[in-house]
Amino acid sequence: MLKVSNLNVSIQSVAILRDLSLEIPNSTMASLVGRNGAGKTTLLKSIMGLLSASSGKIVFDEHDLIAQPTHLRSGLGIGYMPEDRRLIPDLTVEENILVPVWANKNPAPLSRLEYVYDLIPELKGFSKRRGQQLSGGQQKLVALGRALMIGTNLLLLDEPFEGVAPALAQRLAEVISQLKAEGMSVLFSESDLQYSEKLVQNIFVIDRGILSHKKSN
Repeated sequence: MLKVSNLNVSIQSVAILRDLSLEIPNSTMASLVGRNGAGKTTLLKSIMGLLSASSGKIVFDEHDLIAQPTHLRSGLGIGYMPEDRRLIPDLTVEENILVPVWANKNPAPLSRLEYVYDLIPELKGFSKRRGQQLSGGQQKLVALGRALMIGTNLLLLDEPFEGVAPALAQRLAEVISQLKAEGMSVLFSESDLQYSEKLVQNIFVIDRGILSHKKSN
């Protein structure tokens, strides 16, 4: 379970998250919905340790994440797909996918790589192409595959469908639907629920860093 309690995060002395609390049970998909600037990305980055909390708690499977260095959080099986993909342009698709396991010195990444290729066979088809040669939608698929290399327990997906052609957005939704069937926990950040509404069980609405309400889907 992911449990965020009374989390406060500021950026350059500006309060972004204000006493934010939420829970994502195991094997649950949830969506954090809000306009641009509402604090969605800040929450995901805080969970990953890319931003520091001024107060509050983030606990994942009984591990105090705030006490964990950033590089150890991914070792807990948490994968992160940033909104802007952050691929390395000169690396091949396969190399981009393998970056997080290289960083974590995973001794046996090939079986996980085959899992990712089985789940998203398109990636194997253009695995030798460089990141700079891909369309925006293809880059999203690669970013999802990279997150899956270490995200064995929890995935944090920041605006996974934004800026993607409808056909590729639907393909992303199909892949994520397979993860749902496998019992993966997923937290989306989104501006709307166009593609994820049928996937998620819980919907959290955020505005100005505060959760305004939660509803079950």
